[in-house]
Amino acid sequence: MKKFLSKAAIVSCFIALGLTGCGNNKKDDTTAVSETEITEEATTGDAAAETEADTEEATASDSSDKVADASEMTTIDEVVEEGMVPVYADQVNDGVYDVTVSSSSSMFKIVSCELTVADGKMTATMHMSGTSYLYLYPGTGLEAVDADEADYIPFDEAEDGSHSFEFPVEALDEGIPCAAYSKNKEKWYDRTILFRVDSLPIDAFKEGVFTTVDSLGLSDGNYSVEVSLAGGSGKASVDSPADIKVENGECIATIVWSSPNYDYMVVNGEKYLPVNTEGNSVFEIPVTIFDKNMKVIADTTAMSEPHEIEYMLNFDSSTVK
Repeated sequence: MKKFLSKAAIVSCFIALGLTGCGNNKKDDTTAVSETEITEEATTGDAAAETEADTEEATASDSSDKVADASEMTTIDEVVEEGMVPVYADQVNDGVYDVTVSSSSSMFKIVSCELTVADGKMTATMHMSGTSYLYLYPGTGLEAVDADEADYIPFDEAEDGSHSFEFPVEALDEGIPCAAYSKNKEKWYDRTILFRVDSLPIDAFKEGVFTTVDSLGLSDGNYSVEVSLAGGSGKASVDSPADIKVENGECIATIVWSSPNYDYMVVNGEKYLPVNTEGNSVFEIPVTIFDKNMKVIADTTAMSEPHEIEYMLNFDSSTVK
C-alpha cells in the first residue's frame, strides 16, 4: 500500500507538471530574460545619452571658458549708425584707399588702415595701437574656438614692433564680427568693426552707387537743399534748408551753425575757415555726396579747450530747388 501511494504521488506530480506545461515554464524563463535584457539595454542607452549630453555640456563649457564674457570687457559701443547701407566690393573701384575703421571696443583700436579692392574682393590692412593680440578671426569668439587654427589670422610685425592684420572685408558701412585672441588673457574677445564709406573719396565708388552733382544733372546756378546734422552731443544744429551753389561741376554748401563758437571745419582732409566774423559760425564747404551721411569735423571753442567734433551732414537730393 505504501509503495502504491508513492507511485500515485509520482503520477500526481507528472500530472501537475503537465497541467502547468514544461513549454510554459520555458516561455516564462525566456520572457523573464528578455525583459531583463530590455531593461539593461534601456539603462545602458539612458546612460549613454547622459554621457553624450555631459560630454556636449563639458565641450560647450570648455569653449565658453576660452571666450571672454561681458564682465571681462569694457563698454561695448554701437558702430553701425542709423541710415547706413552696406557697400560691397563690386560697387568700389579697384585700388588702395585709406579708410577709417570704427571699433566696438576702446581696447581694440585701429590707428590706421588701408583698404585694398581687387578682383571683386576687399581686404584691409589694420595697424593696431598695441601688441596685445596674437590672432584675429572673422567671426565670433565661439566660432573661433571651434575653427581650425589654419583659419586664424596671425599678426605681421613691423620694424618698430607694431602689429598689423590682413582682414577680409565683406562690406563697408556694415558691422563685421571680429574675434581677437589676447596673448595675456589667453581668451578670445568679441569685437565688431566697421569700415566707413564716408572716409573714402567719392571717386572710389563706381558710377551710380551714390547721388552726386553729376548724377543729379544740376547745371551751374544757385539752389537750396534740406540738410540734417547728426553726431556730437546732439545740442548743435545747422540751418535747413541750406544754400548751395553749383559751378563747373562742383557743389558748395553754405552751412550756418547754431553757435558762434566754431572756428574751423575739416571736410575730406581740407580745412575751411568761417566766411563771417559776427554771429553764428558760417562755412562754405564742398558737398561730395547726397542722400548719405557725409562726415565732417568742426572745431569748437565753447569748452575750456578747443575740441574737434565729428558730425554727419546729410543733403536730401529730393529737396533740391
